[in-house]
Amino acid sequence: MNATTSASTPVTREGASRNLASICPFFIVKDLQASIAYYIERMGFQLDFQGPEDDVYYGQVSRDGIGIMLNTIGPEVLPRPNHTRHEWARWDAYVYTVDPDTLFTEFRQHGVSFVKELSFIDEGLWGFEIADADGYVVAFFQLRNQP
Repeated sequence: MNATTSASTPVTREGASRNLASICPFFIVKDLQASIAYYIERMGFQLDFQGPEDDVYYGQVSRDGIGIMLNTIGPEVLPRPNHTRHEWARWDAYVYTVDPDTLFTEFRQHGVSFVKELSFIDEGLWGFEIADADGYVVAFFQLRNQP
């Protein structure tokens, strides 16, 4: 079996796209509760779950159908955002945003740390980048014609 077949049924690009519903980045964090608090208090996310009950090390936050999984492993395993490995690979997650202007204003009012403020980052890409409590860079953008 290869990437384009399942059993003996070909998987078309169109067929595959209808089966995919969402994706959640999985970030290793230093302090789970601090990371959860940052997403909730500064970015308006909600806590979906955390556990296990006897030793909480894992959780998920979400907003508007976008989820982020957070996991603390131990003091010897620290966060490694992409930009710490390769300066040119600065994004750890990209979120397509319907209204980046309003979201930028909301985040600014709640003290979010911006890597890039609201602007055209690349041709036709309007939005901004934030750094979370562990230094992960999350980009919030939409496609837009430049003025």
